[in-house]
Amino acid sequence: MELSAQQAWTSLLEAARSELPEPTVRTWLDPAEPVELKEGQLLVGAPDQFAVEWNQSKHAPLLSRIAVERFGTPLEIVFQVQEERSQRPQMDFFVATTSEDASSKQRRHNTRPLNERYHFRNFVVGKSNELAGAAAHAVAEAPGKTYNPLFIYGQTGLGKTHLMQAVAHAVVERDPNARVVYMGAEQFINEVIESIHSRTMAEFRKRYRSDVDIFLVDDVHFLEGKEMTQEEFFHTFNALHEAGKQIVLTSDRAPKEIPGLERRLVSRFEWGMVADIGQPDLEHRIAILRKKAEQDHLELTIPDDVLRFIAEHVRSSVRELEGCIIKLLLFASLKHREVSIELARDALADKIRQIGGDASAAAQSLPSVDRVQEVVARRWGVTPEGLRSKARTRTLTVPRQVAMFLARELLGMQLVEIGQAFGGRDHSTVIHSLDKVQKEMTRDRKFRDRVDLARRELAVTS
Repeated sequence: MELSAQQAWTSLLEAARSELPEPTVRTWLDPAEPVELKEGQLLVGAPDQFAVEWNQSKHAPLLSRIAVERFGTPLEIVFQVQEERSQRPQMDFFVATTSEDASSKQRRHNTRPLNERYHFRNFVVGKSNELAGAAAHAVAEAPGKTYNPLFIYGQTGLGKTHLMQAVAHAVVERDPNARVVYMGAEQFINEVIESIHSRTMAEFRKRYRSDVDIFLVDDVHFLEGKEMTQEEFFHTFNALHEAGKQIVLTSDRAPKEIPGLERRLVSRFEWGMVADIGQPDLEHRIAILRKKAEQDHLELTIPDDVLRFIAEHVRSSVRELEGCIIKLLLFASLKHREVSIELARDALADKIRQIGGDASAAAQSLPSVDRVQEVVARRWGVTPEGLRSKARTRTLTVPRQVAMFLARELLGMQLVEIGQAFGGRDHSTVIHSLDKVQKEMTRDRKFRDRVDLARRELAVTS
């Protein structure tokens, strides 16, 4: 089974996300499309010459290095202008990039930096996302009139950006002249800073407060604590909303749970529809994998029992589920073996919680939240009861936060479930705890090693 250009590119993008900021991937690499894989070279199409030059200089070396690690063989990444895009329906788009070229931003035509795979027809609806999916469909049918703004929140990799872009695709299919702005909040922040520095705020305000039909902003939680940017975002939001233009926002948490976000912005974010996307259940995960297989014409390559095996073992995100298929196919190609459950065990050993035994036994082998509390409490010299108590002393706060973090990571528990398991704490407390542990692990190596030891013990004894 030969590796296709699409499979190679998807695998490279998955790995690149761990080394590049998410806004960078979304702005520069997601819009690119694989063209051909031949003789140690992967040709990748980009929207225009500027994107080609930027990607070739900034990202091609990194992608080539990743290719050696992933495929075990050198692969040259070559970006080129994809002529086919110039024949697609026109769509005005304000190119939202990083601050390095903010002064040169201007409206570009014939450019569609939206991911071509992010359509409603490719979005699999289940219990965890049906409200968000229904709201997005309603917005696409009547932009600016129903649910404005649409605010979608949830963990990374569950489909927020997919739904957001699906709205834009649906609108543009009906009206090819629709004018869309798609950007990350971090890019908005960079542009504000650059515009202040270069004294071009008047141009910035004109660019984003007029001649826009749909305003899509990813990861608005990055606005927290940025007072000047929040001021500009507030007025941009007001101008577009009053003009009846559709606004779609995403975040990793609900508006009220974003610390450092001004009340007036929280209020406006809640004007329309606030919908969350949770983790998919087993049946939903299987459906997602089947849709992925259909999209890539792999129905005959990957048996149903293998898809179910993956779904039973991988629960963290849709992105990881889809990445497992790519990794499995790469492994099968390199090993020259047929796709089977046994091969999946070998290929996905780092993602499967228990390699031996049947799938149902492995699914049942996850540690309980009580077990997480027990292990963390013992390693920090406190009691499990203390972690569940209302006490806020530092001797209990730190291990409690670690236990919450591991419950989220290992068990995939929802924020509400975690709060209930730790003395009835609310959403914001749980979110703060998760962020605190993540930041401390980045800053303090000894702390990270201590958390890793607890994680390993839970993996071994589960």
